[in-house]
Amino acid sequence: MHWYLAVLGRCFVNVTSVVVDVLEEVSNGTLNLGQDEIIDQLANLIKFDQLSSQIVQDLVQSRWYLAGALVAVFVLCFIYILLLRWVVAPVVWVSIAGLLALLCFAMFLCYKNFEYYKANPAGLYQTNNLKGYAQSIFSKYQTWLVILIALAVIFLILLLVVIFLRNRISVAIALIREGSKAVTAIKSTVLFPVFPWILQCGIIAYGVLVLMLLLSIGESSFRVVNLRNDTTCSCAGVYTEEGQSCNPAKFISVCRDTQSVGGLMPCSLASCHFTGIENPNSVIALHLVNLLGFFWTMFFISGITDMMLASTFSTWYWTFKKRELPFFTLTSGIYRVLRYHLGTVAFGALIIAIVRVIRVILEYLDRKLKKFDNPFTRCIMCFCKCFFWCLENFLKFINKNAYIMCAVHGKNFCKSAHDAFSLLMRNIVRVVVLDKVADFIFFLSKLLISIGVGFAVYYLLEWNYVYEITNGEKLHYNYVPAIILSVATYLICTIFFNVYSMAVDTLFLCFLEDCERNDGSSEKPYFMSKNLLKILGKRNKKLN
Repeated sequence: MHWYLAVLGRCFVNVTSVVVDVLEEVSNGTLNLGQDEIIDQLANLIKFDQLSSQIVQDLVQSRWYLAGALVAVFVLCFIYILLLRWVVAPVVWVSIAGLLALLCFAMFLCYKNFEYYKANPAGLYQTNNLKGYAQSIFSKYQTWLVILIALAVIFLILLLVVIFLRNRISVAIALIREGSKAVTAIKSTVLFPVFPWILQCGIIAYGVLVLMLLLSIGESSFRVVNLRNDTTCSCAGVYTEEGQSCNPAKFISVCRDTQSVGGLMPCSLASCHFTGIENPNSVIALHLVNLLGFFWTMFFISGITDMMLASTFSTWYWTFKKRELPFFTLTSGIYRVLRYHLGTVAFGALIIAIVRVIRVILEYLDRKLKKFDNPFTRCIMCFCKCFFWCLENFLKFINKNAYIMCAVHGKNFCKSAHDAFSLLMRNIVRVVVLDKVADFIFFLSKLLISIGVGFAVYYLLEWNYVYEITNGEKLHYNYVPAIILSVATYLICTIFFNVYSMAVDTLFLCFLEDCERNDGSSEKPYFMSKNLLKILGKRNKKLN
């Protein structure tokens, strides 16, 4: 009996065959299970089969709802970006106020618990398990006092940071609003990352295909199994040990059941079993080459996209009169990158790809060294993984800003990275404030849209009026399409807001350079907007 079904050339579990085989093994006595265990296992298999079929049926039935919802998500993201320039300030300040209010509420709860446990000391708990240990810790008033003090310190620090950096937060909000203006001025940039994303999906499929081909390189390995348990099997001295390497055709020809009629029947239990493919040592090198090529190509495509967008948004910033912005700004940015900067992007992507490959090798070694696990090896592996994770994120930060500086000035990678790093270090406070505020806003926006769409789809599918209009049947599990659509919405929002994030990062570097290079005179006017000039207390003199 086959436990798998061939669907589109791939194997899937055949639950019906699994049930029949289990019943056959129980009836033959080869599977020793109690009656309750048999009933539970069969019930679980049947429930799994019913659940999977119902979920597939729901997805097929709701496919047009999902398709329509995805189109609505695209429109919603685009409208949200258009509106964000006016609502970004309320979102930031309300979020900061909400965070401070949440900390105050947490301190209030900690104080109430502190008073309660101080007046009513709890008894002893069993600390031989995790639950008892947690109860013993959180039933002490000293614990709540420590948490209260820690929250109070965090609240005080955040409050002082907001008070002393309120002007810089206003600058960050203004820059985010400028990024929205740049995106809405060049609307084609919103849909531009869809094409690199499709290309990256093709690279992933190609990388998986190459991996499967590499895994198939080598000779098939067969081993003798169940020879000890099969006392009636005779192989004429050719195969005498369990686990011995064997040839399937030869095993069938020489091994016979001695108790069968004439000794012509094959062995009942012993067999020449396929154990895998023995790969030559050169395949390891090919895997590393494939892995490096995969990461290099993925980071290269991502870097190309970032530099094209940086070139486009920097053109918008350094155009003094925004109404005179060229119509083919994005096309010009794409041409400049493809014509002059492919080597720069390839070099930066190679650096990150090498570090990523080292991280993958460390993860592989960590899994292999589990049997030699000891505190020293755990400490070394943890340090190495943490170091290379920090190094990769630092290099990504440097690369992104190097691409922006290269798009602005056209210098090589090393020079652009040095200029960008120096410029950021001279304005480190602004960098920290802007990055945190921008990241929080984008994360909050993506979370808001994805969760909101998920709830909207769930309650829409709960509404009987929808089924009356469409003449469709009610779904078994409304939350399955809602969850799938929420995840898809988050991915779509990520594509949109990555453009927004790149616009803000590009305009931020241009803004820092504008502040250092120009002084507002007629010879060196500021290129920043009037709103930024007003916040910084600067102004441009009237041009002659």
